[in-house]
Amino acid sequence: MPRSRINGNFIDKTFSIVANILLRIIPTTSGEKEAFTYYRDGMSAQSEGNYAEALQNYYEAMRLEIDPYDRSYILYNIGLIHTSNGEHTKALEYYFRALERNPFLPQAFNNMAVICHYRGEQAIRQGDSEIAEAWFDQAAEYWKQAIALTPGNYIEAHNWLKITGRFE
Repeated sequence: MPRSRINGNFIDKTFSIVANILLRIIPTTSGEKEAFTYYRDGMSAQSEGNYAEALQNYYEAMRLEIDPYDRSYILYNIGLIHTSNGEHTKALEYYFRALERNPFLPQAFNNMAVICHYRGEQAIRQGDSEIAEAWFDQAAEYWKQAIALTPGNYIEAHNWLKITGRFE
């Protein structure tokens, strides 16, 4: 049974009903509808912490989805799962792939910056300030891109850029 039919909470059920109505009235191919169903089921599994199931659904959605914009969100969500699992190199790869298809994903830039900042902090703990500065510089570049796309968001990142002298 598709996950969209077994969701128990009100928000998931409401989203599923609205999504099903939209799929019926918006002219889309059967492949696009199937891709969306896998994507929706992936989001549902991800929200419940069922990452293996979510990845299976996202990979299937990627196989079926042809629109680069829609694929960018699938790739972004795969990146989120890898971030949650501490697989930062894989996460960065998926965020890059998402941004190749849709360069207007500030959340991908933000997540990449967070990973780079984390790696900078790790380098400091290991006593390698030169490597740390390189990671922090990279984090700054990603945060600048996120902020440029959504001025007023990412206030903490904006403050960090100012405090560290990386904001131009």
